[in-house]
Amino acid sequence: MLAHFSLGALASWSSGVAAAAEAPVVLVVGDSLSAEYGLKAGDGWVALLQKRLAEQKKPYRVVNASISGDTTSGGRSRLPVALRTHKPAIVILELGGNDALRGLPLASTRDNLLAMARAAQEAGAKVVIAGMQVPPNYGTAYGKEFAELFEQVAKQAKAALVPFLLKGVADRADAMDWFQGDRIHPLAKAHPLMLDNVWPALKPLL
Repeated sequence: MLAHFSLGALASWSSGVAAAAEAPVVLVVGDSLSAEYGLKAGDGWVALLQKRLAEQKKPYRVVNASISGDTTSGGRSRLPVALRTHKPAIVILELGGNDALRGLPLASTRDNLLAMARAAQEAGAKVVIAGMQVPPNYGTAYGKEFAELFEQVAKQAKAALVPFLLKGVADRADAMDWFQGDRIHPLAKAHPLMLDNVWPALKPLL
């Protein structure tokens, strides 16, 4: 009886592992905002997304391919391998902030994001563009153009758009209480809000 039970349990476990491996993939390609920079593992919005999908019985597996410090150029160069490896059903592109921090041309940021979105779509994935904004000290004109490029890419690629990943975090009166000491990376308490910003764009694609 024990042997029978053990074999049955093993078969059930193997089936569960296989099912998890075969689940459609949500691939997140981002920078430190998605890579849990300065956070305890599991506290970032990407990990919280996997929990929410499980709670809502959405049979998806989240793969976090985010790298702290990455730019849209870096993401564009590594995306093809990620697409071949994970064969995602959905790709969330969360890049662009480091382009602004480094003063890279906005046209390049726009072109890179559009190329990534189209590459993901050609691989059979639906795409979500996570929008970003820069602080006021960058200048009104630059800030407006930077924020609008994400909308432009989403419109051109016919992709879903998260207008501002840090809405409710960076734009609140006590914003500095929601960021780590570097004033760039959100604290763990901000990440559920970030997930709530992503969810309305992602949910219809599931």
